[in-house]
Amino acid sequence: MKVAITGAAGLLGYALVQVFGERHHVFSLGRAEADIADAGQVRSCFGKILPEVVIHSAAIRDLDVAEANPAEVFRVNVHGTRNVVEAAQSVGAAVAYISTDSVFDGQRETPYVETDVAIPPTVYGRTKLRGEQITAQLPRYWIFRVSVLFGPGKINMVDKILEAVSQGKEYVVPSDQVGTATYTLDAARTIREVIESGRIGAYHVVNQGSVGRLELGRRAVKIAGFDAAKVLGKPSAEMGRRAVRPRRSVMLVHALRQAGFGLPRPWTEALEAYIHSR
Repeated sequence: MKVAITGAAGLLGYALVQVFGERHHVFSLGRAEADIADAGQVRSCFGKILPEVVIHSAAIRDLDVAEANPAEVFRVNVHGTRNVVEAAQSVGAAVAYISTDSVFDGQRETPYVETDVAIPPTVYGRTKLRGEQITAQLPRYWIFRVSVLFGPGKINMVDKILEAVSQGKEYVVPSDQVGTATYTLDAARTIREVIESGRIGAYHVVNQGSVGRLELGRRAVKIAGFDAAKVLGKPSAEMGRRAVRPRRSVMLVHALRQAGFGLPRPWTEALEAYIHSR
């Protein structure tokens, strides 16, 4: 199968390239190959490589950047997604869209499933939800929602924490944010399984179990053999960030379970595997 992956240099994009490359012919697309904000360039690129599936992971993801630059983020995340979807449609390719838990408001105590109403409170979340809606107009599509990412290929939150603590520094994380975490290699394998099955639809792809940012950071440091007390918790409201953060955005892998797919392992096991592989 010919698979084009946008945002191939990103954290999840890197894992997708590695995992899909084990079985399929992969085209790694960065801005140089296909700037998603340029409709003509995307269409020309797809016309040359003729992918059967496009995995669209390219986006501006920083919540604070999005709040400060809504027009630019809308141009990339919304118009860029439309460009990818229309170009894919022109060559008969299906589209897998990488989305996020930020489409939910994060205010409820119970976990979210794929069919829950999405009410994003941030610019980033609203652009990603609009991207979902654009993708869902295709006859063949997948929407994969992921959460806090960690994995090889690009610096992530876990890496930043470990780097600071290994140097004897303290690292501050939100003490009041609870959600789910996603090991990129686990997510990529699950995404591959779903796409290969041909079972279209929306799926949450996260490692099992809820986890707070503070717990995640301290567990990572402990696994690495450093002092977990160096990871400090602070209320989100006191961290001076522009964008509001969800208080609780736990996602269940309900659709994966219902469809009979293998479920990603618990986040604790995935985190340990990642840290031991570093």
